[in-house]
Amino acid sequence: MARKNTQTTRIALVTPAGPTRRTGNRISGNRWARILRASGHRVIPLDRYERERCDVLIALHARRSHDSVRRFRDLNPGKPIVVVLTGTDLYRDIHEDEDSRESLRLADRLVVLQRKGLDELEPALHEKTWVIYQSAPASPGQPGNPVKQFTVAVVGHMRPEKDPFRTAMAVRSLPRASRIRVVHIGAAFGDNFLRRAEQEAERNPRYRWVGEWPHWKTRRFMARSHILSITSRMEGSSNVLCEALASGVPVAASRISGLMGTLGDDYPGYYELGDTAGLKRLLLRAETDPAFYESLARHCAEAAPLVNPEREIWTWQGLVREVTR
Repeated sequence: MARKNTQTTRIALVTPAGPTRRTGNRISGNRWARILRASGHRVIPLDRYERERCDVLIALHARRSHDSVRRFRDLNPGKPIVVVLTGTDLYRDIHEDEDSRESLRLADRLVVLQRKGLDELEPALHEKTWVIYQSAPASPGQPGNPVKQFTVAVVGHMRPEKDPFRTAMAVRSLPRASRIRVVHIGAAFGDNFLRRAEQEAERNPRYRWVGEWPHWKTRRFMARSHILSITSRMEGSSNVLCEALASGVPVAASRISGLMGTLGDDYPGYYELGDTAGLKRLLLRAETDPAFYESLARHCAEAAPLVNPEREIWTWQGLVREVTR
């Protein structure tokens, strides 16, 4: 950890409330709070900004934090605002929602969580935008013998943006000799997702849904899996991707900008979004072709320095120094 600042900055950190405390956004907000506190700042965690006294506002989500951004600017016209953009911001809201666009205009600095996020912003906004990759510490683990079981982890709450049943659909008709088993960790948000998860588990012997687990338990299981399957339709970045890279777990990923911005354009483990047969082929090849599986592991190891905690710490420290000069 770098040396603390000698001058304490009071930072209001707004992370809009979600349906559970274990969302990716909440995990990110908690990590940023730890980084900023360890750097010598006072952090005030909030679901929304009201009138709290502070020197800087850092707000996650251009649309959902818009009221906080607008109120802070009205009450503190000379103080800096940093807006961190999520996947729904970048790949939907800023293109169609005026509140989201106003948050971009009001912010003194913007943060995207992988390099391809810049592609969604107008060039005029690039100068005030920082790329800060999310980080994760390593979580040691060793997968079991793939001849007995090839474990595919799916980690994420069930929301439409996550396309949560794509992996289960992909393994329904695998060859009998395949040892692939899918374990899905995450809450079902809504009765429709709950019913579908229960029905899928009943009908698909290769799929098991275990519900929401504590973060430490999820990380331990993922580190012991053979591959992580990320089927998202949109991502600003992905905490589970960062955690997989930090733990040396190869990834099967939908070919979307929010994942390619971390894994790179030439990563061999992509499948086309919504292509169930393509994901099936990818998982089966990872199970049966050692050279291909090794190529996934090698590419992930090359991307792992992006999610090094020291990199994230130094970048956040630099951003706070810049806006508080």
